[in-house]
Amino acid sequence: MSTGKDHLFQEYYGEKIALYGLGTETQKALLSFEDHFEITGLLDSFQESGELYGKEILSLSHVIDEGVKLIIVIARPGSCKAIAKKISDICREHEIALMDIRGKNLLERKRVTYDFAGVKGGTKEELYRKIARAEVVSFDLFDTLIMREVLSSADIVGLTEAVLREKGVDIDDFTALRLGAEKQLSKYTAPTLEELYADMKKSMPEVSFSASELARLEWETDYKTIVPRQAVCDIFDYCIGQGKRVYIVTDTYYSQERIKAILEKCNISGYTGIYVSCEYGTGKRQRLFDRLKETEGERKYLHIGDDEAADIEMASRTGMETFCVYSGEELLDAVGNMGMEPYMDSLAERLKAGMLAAKLFNDPFQFDVKKQKIELRNAYDIGYLLCAPIITDFVLWFRERVRQYEISNIWFCARDGFLLQKLYRLIDDTKDTVYFMTSRMAAIRAGVMDEEDLSYVDSMKYSGTTEENLKSRFGLKAEHIEAAAEDEKASGLLRYKDSILKKAVYERENYKKYISTLKIEEGAIAFFDFVAKGTTQMYVQRLVGRSFKDCFKGLYFLQLEPEFMSDKGLEIEPFYGADEMETSRIYDNYYILETILTAPHPGVCGFDNSGTPVFAKETRPEKDIKCFSRAQEGILDYFQRYLELLPEGMRKQSKGLDEVILGLFANLEIQDEDFLSLVVEDPFFNRMTGVKELIR
Repeated sequence: MSTGKDHLFQEYYGEKIALYGLGTETQKALLSFEDHFEITGLLDSFQESGELYGKEILSLSHVIDEGVKLIIVIARPGSCKAIAKKISDICREHEIALMDIRGKNLLERKRVTYDFAGVKGGTKEELYRKIARAEVVSFDLFDTLIMREVLSSADIVGLTEAVLREKGVDIDDFTALRLGAEKQLSKYTAPTLEELYADMKKSMPEVSFSASELARLEWETDYKTIVPRQAVCDIFDYCIGQGKRVYIVTDTYYSQERIKAILEKCNISGYTGIYVSCEYGTGKRQRLFDRLKETEGERKYLHIGDDEAADIEMASRTGMETFCVYSGEELLDAVGNMGMEPYMDSLAERLKAGMLAAKLFNDPFQFDVKKQKIELRNAYDIGYLLCAPIITDFVLWFRERVRQYEISNIWFCARDGFLLQKLYRLIDDTKDTVYFMTSRMAAIRAGVMDEEDLSYVDSMKYSGTTEENLKSRFGLKAEHIEAAAEDEKASGLLRYKDSILKKAVYERENYKKYISTLKIEEGAIAFFDFVAKGTTQMYVQRLVGRSFKDCFKGLYFLQLEPEFMSDKGLEIEPFYGADEMETSRIYDNYYILETILTAPHPGVCGFDNSGTPVFAKETRPEKDIKCFSRAQEGILDYFQRYLELLPEGMRKQSKGLDEVILGLFANLEIQDEDFLSLVVEDPFFNRMTGVKELIR
């Protein structure tokens, strides 16, 4: 017997090889390969001893000792990738080739790209032609009509384990036991999820949860992650509209009732029927397609799916026409994971990568365009995909520090704190937070007290004339400026000392009136600023009038020039420390985040006699405000989704991954012209910077 694939490994004829995988496809491969190779034994992720299909199951170290030259992995592409990550270094060290059953070299490192130039596959036009010829069209479900917001189905088991831990149940090797049970039972039948957990329970009788309770917990965890692949769902609806008899054929351990719940969630309806492997006791690799044909008889069939073996090869064997679509994971892999692969080990990281793939690669036909560039089409997606991961980690870090230092008061400074306060409230409703009205302008106008202060402010060079500087930073009118310019011996702002300091007394009294309206509990104040030296904090501390040691703890995303502020009596802890700046790429990209993390109201320039904020004139056009507000909606939705999907105990900061994702600004094709036309205004320095300058 031959699978037609043995020729892919001709250069290893006569050599010792091992097969990785214990499924029924391995049994078929053994029959094909035994004439050409010396098959030493079988490998598996969950088993290192025993016998199957007449071959010994071996450990990887045993395979190395036997002098094996080639390991052939017989598994789905996603599983092949996971196996390769696990054993590739060892294979390279011992000069063992590692290939999948389709002849792909699993040791080859994917080149990182940001387009689909190297991706080949069936086009949407070809699919429509095949649909036109078919009478019966069947669709695979998982990774075809729908997808999960994780990288692989194994991550669902990892999430289920995390949920159990949150409930106080810690099962040793839970994920390995669960996946091992699935692999073992699937050799002989198409098990239900309850049957998988019943098998697991044999080795962990002390666990109080029943098999049905564990199965329900995994189902509920999985259900939350599922989203429709809209482009494929549209084709599904098209087939129904063309009068085709449309079926869903799926290998799954979920009952038909649960599959219907998934379809309802994804607004998939109008199908003729559903073929679920666990209800028929057979899968696609056995007789599930035959069951469909027994129902429909002699007709022209088309099956659409993502799995080359289960969907394409097996449907073809039953005489069906087939069409292969790419899963989101395959598209991500095709572009070298866009540089994320070194940072995709933890469950939190894999969830982030999965959430990105579920949105960016939801459409499997993206390669079917002339430019083939990966596109970001709107500001919402920019916020959701590129900005949200790093903002999420920062907010979680901020909450950790508030707990660590037992901080009583939390002040989110305007305007960078506008969205951050909303996010923080989602993870900590035990404290009242303050959206603290301030700006560098307002803090300086009220906080300067002497020549040293004026020299400090003057050191931050203003891009404009002295008159423009005085008017912008201190609100001095032209007649005040002229009258004050009498001290010819002084230089810079010191020439206007009297006028500036006189006005500061008035500004200070009004600012203190505002602060007096705030409810300040005993204890420290967490003072949020996004990216800053500490100027605002320094002057606000004076206005509050409490001892610094009992009061302010600056918690910033990034502190600029910390060495310059070292003698200012400030306590500041940044998310990105000074030791990280030399190796981090965040310094090149934080300005983009500042563009988005702002408020829809203008900046605060001071306070009136009653302590009410006085705002500067709004200079941003309405379309700019709507644009960054859409990006903020994306960040907020991502944050809520991340919290919903990942239990608290598994949330882990991953700055490396966050930075790679943020760095995609420079590599993806941004289509939102409103976003590209945004201008970053910094009135304190009188600078205007276009977003295009920041990302290209």
